Amino acid sequence: MGQGHNHSKHDHHSHNHNHNHSSSSSKNLALAFLLNLSFSLLELIGGLFSNSIAIISDAFHDFGDALSLALVWYLQKISTKPKDSLFDYGYKRFSILGALIISVILSVGSIFMIIESIKRFITPEETKADVMFALAIIGVIVNGIAMIRLNHGKSLTEKAVFLHFLEDILGWIAVLIGSVVMMYFKVPWFDPLLSLSIALWILWNAYGNIKQVMVVMLQAVPESVDRNDLIEHWEKIKGIQSVHDIKIWSLDGNHHVASLHVLIDKTVKLNEFQKIKEKIRKVALEFEIIHTTIELETDGEQCKLHSD
Repeated sequence: MGQGHNHSKHDHHSHNHNHNHSSSSSKNLALAFLLNLSFSLLELIGGLFSNSIAIISDAFHDFGDALSLALVWYLQKISTKPKDSLFDYGYKRFSILGALIISVILSVGSIFMIIESIKRFITPEETKADVMFALAIIGVIVNGIAMIRLNHGKSLTEKAVFLHFLEDILGWIAVLIGSVVMMYFKVPWFDPLLSLSIALWILWNAYGNIKQVMVVMLQAVPESVDRNDLIEHWEKIKGIQSVHDIKIWSLDGNHHVASLHVLIDKTVKLNEFQKIKEKIRKVALEFEIIHTTIELETDGEQCKLHSD
């Protein structure tokens, strides 16, 4: 219930904050891209050297990741552009397009990993465990740096990329454990078992991410907005009899948009309408709604949409 009041202090900071947030977000994605690209090259060399098909295929997986990161970074940059005649809500949705693309790439990658792992189960292969061990340590460090940078990301895109590095880190921790075990025991099936469990875990998380993006794309009421609480706040405003035909949706999971019809009390003078609108927008801002379209009605005009 108290949600409304918590945000009010931040209202006038929100524009500034969003701007700073976008630029840090695109810096984080750029760093993630560079780390991934350079690491995939190192991995390819290491994979050839250790005769490990698992590491070679992972190098290609990482290279694909780097390319998808570049795309996501580009879309994130576009998403900060102001509105124009082509996109009159601005470009915020471009960032969730990036989240969708990277989640789909993750899903496809996981399915390939599952297939590879099952093949490996059937015909286990020998690899150089010591080289795998050294590469795994570098892998954990590199992906760890990128992951820490993206951990505080608010956008769905950054969450998708964060998940993606978490996937890589878990993969490398698995390789690390696997290589230690394989140094001491003859268990070539251990490696595919680890990679299979990680692939299934990633697939599950990518599915969750895609679901979140779809909720935004399909214009559902944002989860963070308590609709009844919002209506209650609006109807408490002096001069408002009731609000109806309320539509709330989200641009990118963080910034929301609303439109509503407001029935004004008979006693309200025409010159007070503007003040009521301002109060409605102020309440909306407290609920992260950055754009509100308001239709004011008096008792005389009965709203035709009332039956909706």
